[in-house]
Amino acid sequence: MVFQQQLNFTTTARSTTNITSQIQQIVAQSGIQIGTCHIFVQHTSASLMLCENADPDVRVDLETYMQHIVPDGDPMFLHQDEGPDDMSAHIRTVLTNPDLTVPVNSGRCDLGIWQGIYLWEHRTQRHQRRVIVTVQGE
Repeated sequence: MVFQQQLNFTTTARSTTNITSQIQQIVAQSGIQIGTCHIFVQHTSASLMLCENADPDVRVDLETYMQHIVPDGDPMFLHQDEGPDDMSAHIRTVLTNPDLTVPVNSGRCDLGIWQGIYLWEHRTQRHQRRVIVTVQGE
């Protein structure tokens, strides 16, 4: 059996949004008890991550690290059509993940106790983001 649904999010500038509960809700709606859940963000300047969900400093540190290795407005970037954060956002997406696949067990994503699913906005302005969730199994 396969079940698919689209989620829409409005992000804030350079932030992470915990989307775990929305993903778990779709898995529950699917009726699938065992299988996999594939999550895909349909954008080239945002990504997904499976990350620590207990201490928000982890996500702050990840953002600090990204700013260090991929600074906005670096003169080496040719592509800056939408501003100084344009190319750096694309690079951040390539370095991270546009998709995740997690196991489904007992009708839920079988995440570890400290794991959460996050949408990571790489642009410095808010954006509308689409996430496709596909649940497969039985």
